[in-house]
Amino acid sequence: MNRRTLGRTGLSVSEIGFGAWAIGGNAFGNSYGPTDDVESTRAIRRAFELGCNFFDTADVYGHGHSEVLLGKALRDVRDQVFIATKVGANFYNPDLRLDFTPGYLKFAVEHSLERLQTDRIDLLQLHNPPIGLISAMGTYESLEELKRDGLIRFYGVSVHPPEEGVAAVQATKPDTVQIVYNLARREAEDTFLPTAQAANVGVIAREPLANGFLAGHYSADSTWDRGDIRSRMPRPYVAQLSALGQRVRELAEQSGMTASQLALKFVLDRQEIACAIVGMKTVRQVEENLN
Repeated sequence: MNRRTLGRTGLSVSEIGFGAWAIGGNAFGNSYGPTDDVESTRAIRRAFELGCNFFDTADVYGHGHSEVLLGKALRDVRDQVFIATKVGANFYNPDLRLDFTPGYLKFAVEHSLERLQTDRIDLLQLHNPPIGLISAMGTYESLEELKRDGLIRFYGVSVHPPEEGVAAVQATKPDTVQIVYNLARREAEDTFLPTAQAANVGVIAREPLANGFLAGHYSADSTWDRGDIRSRMPRPYVAQLSALGQRVRELAEQSGMTASQLALKFVLDRQEIACAIVGMKTVRQVEENLN
């Protein structure tokens, strides 16, 4: 597994990271269908065996369940891996939804540390904060305090559109930006990627397989169980992504690759990107994506 430097953090991370959204399970919806904890744990360990040292999760994934699984699976190799998690989706009090206040951030981090069975988080990321909050310097004061206390090593933001990523870079404080980038979503190329590179901000590509569509397994008629985020997507969008996935699959077969491998190669051909986090919940998926 090749490694790249994650911006000014100096961390040498595997260019493909383990995305732990799916292993959180579907008990609370907003995920990727049913999971099996035994298989999820085997997948985490297999990723480590194949050289993956960057594991990305969020406290809201399975309302803490993803973090629990990572904590158990990586406990004996904790010093050999980097764990990134996210904060801001207040599932403890659903009425609040998003909460980036200093008191809540500390509360959430302390609970994440407990679930992850660790004394520090290598990278804490604000989870989909609004752009006004990204641009406000006061946003980062509580993160700096968590850093001084030794609870986190570095911090960043996880966003969707490139203008939010640019705002994070211009704020000068975040060490990393996690942003959507894949064959179907290339808008980050124009301004964000060169801006981040110039500032030596580490870039993490989220959704490199476009919610699994670029693996080439779906069609316009595919359906998903309630709770799977793809079940809520507009059908024209499903048809568009499915068609793209099938085309990627055709091209990949001509090159002796799987569709997932070709889609990941596209993302990693951008040297501005340090790591692409791929959602994986089975050993088969791990071995396909990391080989």
